[in-house]
Amino acid sequence: MRILHFFQAVMHAMHLNLRRLDLNLLLVFDSLYRHRSVTAAAEELAMSPSACSHALARLRQALCDELFVRQGSAMQPTAQAEQLSAAVDQALQLLSSGVDAAGTFTPSTSQKTFTFTATDATSLAVLPGLIAKLEQLAPRVRLEVHSASHRDSLDDLASGRTQFVLGFADEYSGSYEGIEALEGFSDDYVVVASSTHVQAGAGLTLEQYLSARHIAVIPWRDAGSVIDAALARQNLTRDVAVQVPGLAVAPSLVHGSRLLLTLPRRVAGQLCQDTGFAVFETPFLSPRYTLKVLFHARNAGTPAHRWVCEQLRFVLANADVAASSSASAC
Repeated sequence: MRILHFFQAVMHAMHLNLRRLDLNLLLVFDSLYRHRSVTAAAEELAMSPSACSHALARLRQALCDELFVRQGSAMQPTAQAEQLSAAVDQALQLLSSGVDAAGTFTPSTSQKTFTFTATDATSLAVLPGLIAKLEQLAPRVRLEVHSASHRDSLDDLASGRTQFVLGFADEYSGSYEGIEALEGFSDDYVVVASSTHVQAGAGLTLEQYLSARHIAVIPWRDAGSVIDAALARQNLTRDVAVQVPGLAVAPSLVHGSRLLLTLPRRVAGQLCQDTGFAVFETPFLSPRYTLKVLFHARNAGTPAHRWVCEQLRFVLANADVAASSSASAC
């Protein structure tokens, strides 16, 4: 009996703080943390800005901290809010998964938000097709896409900060417990140059490639260039003149310059429509990669997640066909 009373006392102490807190306020906290704006949070939660401000006041009183302070036009989190953010996010993810698993998902009326992490290249390969499907079948569903800060972003999946990662795998990629994947097309790389480049119209030799200067596209903060890694494995190096975080600006840097850009063949296929570019085969052993959509196994059983995966399978299959057609234009 004493043991029972002891555990009852422990549980009472553990949940005392939660009893003082309206758990609906966690949704307000999460939205404010992501948007840093009372107006944007109120819009997402379908409430008035004054109601959102009132909810923030209740949060501050319950947690004895300002939580968010205004700096310029944004609401910046305090140190305590930063500490709480990961726990609140995980709690909401678990609650959302539990509700989804217990209920049903109706695409035509759902207002659910799905989170993705991607680079501009993987976004270009997947998102246009996915958005077209959602507009047709789930017009009120929202997508929230975050830039990938590192190559596989698996910690984002593990923590629940994102539900899907648009990435790629090569022969050097590892496998990770709990991470599942939908597989798309495979691709290699080609070299793009300005059509006014001295080598345009001729082949590109390894000597010419290594003696030229290059644009390196490196979207991840914690990883080097895939191309430089491939060259290093062959005891080769190139001279990088410009490093950029994405493909958007890279083609414009090639125009009118002598810089070379090494990028996926299917992306180059889209550039071939512009006569200002010349495309060459890589004069070294080119790496290959496979487009993948990664997700955590803990989300795989929910009706909403299964439905999105069905749409992604369709998009990946059709992206393969469209990409092959585009690449053949080169």
